[in-house]
Amino acid sequence: MTEPQVPEQLWSLMQQHLGYTDEEMALFRREPHNARVMATALEMRQKTIVFEVVESAGCNSQHHVGTRFYFTGDGNLISKMAPSRVCAFATPVMAQSIFAMHELMYAGVDPNRATFKRLGCPDVGVRCGGWGRIVLEARVVDREEAMQLHEEQG
Repeated sequence: MTEPQVPEQLWSLMQQHLGYTDEEMALFRREPHNARVMATALEMRQKTIVFEVVESAGCNSQHHVGTRFYFTGDGNLISKMAPSRVCAFATPVMAQSIFAMHELMYAGVDPNRATFKRLGCPDVGVRCGGWGRIVLEARVVDREEAMQLHEEQG
C-alpha cells in the first residue's frame, strides 16, 4: 500500500503544533501510518463527533435523553458546547468510540457506516445494583451541522 503524499507545509504545521524537535519530527515522519493520518487531518478538522443520550435512567450527572457531547474531529471535547457536568464514567466509552471512528476515517470509510453506534456507561443501573445508566449514540457531522444541533439544544 502506497502512503499518501503529504505537503511539506502540513508536516511543518504539525511539528509546530506538537512542539517536536527536528529529531522528533523525523521519527514521526518515519512511521508510515502517520502519513495516512496526516492525509485525513484537514478533512477531520471540518468534522465534529457527536454523542447523544438516547436512553437515561437514574443518571447521577443528570444526563437525560437529548443531552449531547461534542468533540472535535481529532477527538477533543468542545467544553463550551458540553453540559455543565460531564460524567467521568461515560467519557472512556466515548473515547473508545472516537478511536474506532478515527480508524475508519484513516481507512477511508465513513464512520457513520459503523455497525455498532451505540454505547453505554459502565454503571449497570439500579436493577443490577448500580445507580443509573445512559446509552449514547455516536455520529460524525460537519462542523456547521454540529453548531445547529447545539443551538437547537439551547
